[in-house]
Amino acid sequence: MIPLTHRLALLLFAACGLAGFASAQDTWPNKPVRLVVPFAAGGSTDVIARLLGQKLSQLWGQPVVVDNRAGAGGNVGADAVAKSPGDGYTLLMASGSITINPALYRKMPFDTKKDLVPIINVAQGPMLVVVQDAAPHKNLKDLIAAAKAKPGAINFASAGIGSQVHLAGENFADAAGIDLQHVPYKGESLGYSDLMAGQVQMMVGNFAAASALLGPGRLRALAVTSKVRMPQLPDVPTAHEAGLPGFENIGWFGLFAPAGTPPAVLQKVQRDTTRVMAEADVASRLTAQGMSPVLSNSADFVRQIDRELVRWAEVAASRKLQLN
Repeated sequence: MIPLTHRLALLLFAACGLAGFASAQDTWPNKPVRLVVPFAAGGSTDVIARLLGQKLSQLWGQPVVVDNRAGAGGNVGADAVAKSPGDGYTLLMASGSITINPALYRKMPFDTKKDLVPIINVAQGPMLVVVQDAAPHKNLKDLIAAAKAKPGAINFASAGIGSQVHLAGENFADAAGIDLQHVPYKGESLGYSDLMAGQVQMMVGNFAAASALLGPGRLRALAVTSKVRMPQLPDVPTAHEAGLPGFENIGWFGLFAPAGTPPAVLQKVQRDTTRVMAEADVASRLTAQGMSPVLSNSADFVRQIDRELVRWAEVAASRKLQLN
């Protein structure tokens, strides 16, 4: 039996340790926080991350440094976060690619369910089916007809294999019953550059990034993938109206942390993100880009992740998409 004096010493040590742990959480963050974006700068994930990072920096009194780690449809950046210490100082701003890649890759560098913790779904918005402004396709039916006339002749760009822009294109092709060729890039903005130059023929891109490029000599929107028209583009029909009954594809952007991150830190990130995203100027900036704050709790976000893992596995099987 442990002597009484030893037991008292152990209890005192444990109490001091718990007090120190609580104190550490109370003072988090006391140094810069790295927010990893798994795509190149300029895309929708990057835009949301920089808006949120700026606001959290002001609230926390510490820099929130956006770190773009592009590659493998988001896997490179997500893997870097999954293998980081679970101390709250490395976070991931992910898109729907986090639920897509497990359906595409036979060998994932990390386990989405075990190595990353969903914190909060920050924002979401519809996508746009866009073509080069000079393209002969004047509406969605024209594009679908051209693709059916020459299967495989039309290329679509994406933000990388496994990105939500990639699967949005595959989802569109599946719904339309057409054969499109996928051309992956290391970021959404790079795909738009080649689309405007005529190197690829179409893209189903995030509304926030695609809508900023609409205009003469640049891009033309054929349809929006929401259930209703967007007030920012009232003349652009929904895909349902334009010839794909019932079609909908929504992009989203959410925060994750490495497994093992203290619950108190996760709760603070969730609470503070909800606070800053509810600010009037943030809401107006999101609305201008066709986005809206979601701000789900972690339990709802986990359920969303689980549903999408199943959904994208079905789409990948239907499109016969499998890598490595």
